[in-house]
Amino acid sequence: MKNICLFSFFLFSAIAYSQKDTPKIIVGIVVDQMCYDYLNRFNVNFSEQGFKKMIREGAHLTNMHYNYIPTYTGPGHASIYTGTTPDNHGIIANDWIQRETRTQVNCVGDASVSGISSSALYGKSSPKRLSKKTITDVLKETYPGSKVISVSIKDRGAILPGGHQSDGSYWFDYGNGTFITSSYYTNKLPCWLRKFNRKNNAMNRAQIWSPFLEDGAYSSEDDSPYEIILSGKSKPVFPYDIKNLCEVSGSLSPFTISPFANTLLTDLALEAIKKEKLGKDVSPDMLCISYSSPDIAGHAFGPDSKEIEDMYIRLDLELSRLIHYLEQSFGKSNFLMFLTADHGVVPVPQKLIDEGERGGYILIDQVINYLRSKCVSKFGDDYILGQDNLNIYLDYEKINNSTNNKEEILNFLSSNITYNNGIKQSATGDQLQKLVTNDTLLQMLAKGFDPKRSGDLLLILEHGYLPKTTLSAKPFKGTSHGSGYAYDTHVPCLWYGSNIKSTEIEQRLEIIDISSTLSHILRLKEGAETGKVIQGLIGQE
Repeated sequence: MKNICLFSFFLFSAIAYSQKDTPKIIVGIVVDQMCYDYLNRFNVNFSEQGFKKMIREGAHLTNMHYNYIPTYTGPGHASIYTGTTPDNHGIIANDWIQRETRTQVNCVGDASVSGISSSALYGKSSPKRLSKKTITDVLKETYPGSKVISVSIKDRGAILPGGHQSDGSYWFDYGNGTFITSSYYTNKLPCWLRKFNRKNNAMNRAQIWSPFLEDGAYSSEDDSPYEIILSGKSKPVFPYDIKNLCEVSGSLSPFTISPFANTLLTDLALEAIKKEKLGKDVSPDMLCISYSSPDIAGHAFGPDSKEIEDMYIRLDLELSRLIHYLEQSFGKSNFLMFLTADHGVVPVPQKLIDEGERGGYILIDQVINYLRSKCVSKFGDDYILGQDNLNIYLDYEKINNSTNNKEEILNFLSSNITYNNGIKQSATGDQLQKLVTNDTLLQMLAKGFDPKRSGDLLLILEHGYLPKTTLSAKPFKGTSHGSGYAYDTHVPCLWYGSNIKSTEIEQRLEIIDISSTLSHILRLKEGAETGKVIQGLIGQE
């Protein structure tokens, strides 16, 4: 009995020492769709207390990359917070075709749960499809007193970082303009969030979005022919009367495309710190923030737009506000912050075409229809179930009821892919599982492949190309992401706070290294991480 008591004493002492030696609060920030070069392009207009402060007084990792394809929001958040790639954690895209139901499913969709204080459309979400533990899960397992809160405009931006054991994951309800959760987490919103929602409905926060600075301060021109025109506007130019645009469109989407959604999210994050008493006891707590609006605006306006430049100038002020609060509340030595992005973005392909650079569009529906016709000619039937995210799925049920062979069909389709119309490479699922190659793109494709969820034939597009279903009248507008090229993989990575050196690290790193490094700093139990600990980040200069 005496030995048991001594063991318990030493175990408690070791845990208490470890907790005491860690930051009181860790803040993880993901900016949805932030290319690394934005740090340099927009630097002249940043304040001294936001991005510049983190670069100047913290660690600036200049060569952080995603190491898999596809580079989308769901896989990005899952990879940052699990420390491993989609072939391990299962979030292969924002959505995919589920073979069992023969329907498209969302990466955080969950029909078994219901929305809490929400309209019916936006609350049926949970982390059930995430098959690995997140760093936030392991934090709570290591330190049972730790608390995790995660907030975002997008459900996946809140759910995947918060993990399976989140004390509160909250996202935006496009139906009501408030923040919600699902019955996976609780049966009732906390009192503080209900009060916050009553005071901060999106329509009450919608304003006229005008340029923050004088026109001459911007590097980008307004009224570009490559920007999508919002419903209620005749041109893609400032100012944007966000409240009026919401009323005209009958939707809150214009609010989420504006910088006011970032401000609202920062307000929510600060309120969560206060009301949940994060960082106030011996166990380290974690707050996850995912700023979705840069991505929503980026798809519509593109990376070279004045709107995106203004978005980041204003986001810098939100970052400054957050840092100031943390320093005033905890002191720099008692909090740890990291900032990164879930992916970058391709320049608008039509702009690349017009400027004589590599880029263009592939009509993916035409590709699928061509393969269907070839399949019918060869085998007497169409054995393609569908396409999603450049993954082509075979119809196993139909194949099993025929005399044809799956491998023969797949090899035939693969041999009929045309490589002169924007498609660079292709690979079958079997090839990716047995892959032995020095081809970087194929290696990245393999790390994004899950045999239960991915397609049977996967395509890689040429540099600067995007898939489209139809081509409207030129010029084609807006852009996207998802590739293994640097414009999508190279993202910012900044660290600031407790025991972080003021340093610049130029070594090429992988996004999965973030979670491994956090695990090392926080002395956590072993999780799912397959990354490595980033060297030169911690300690005195």
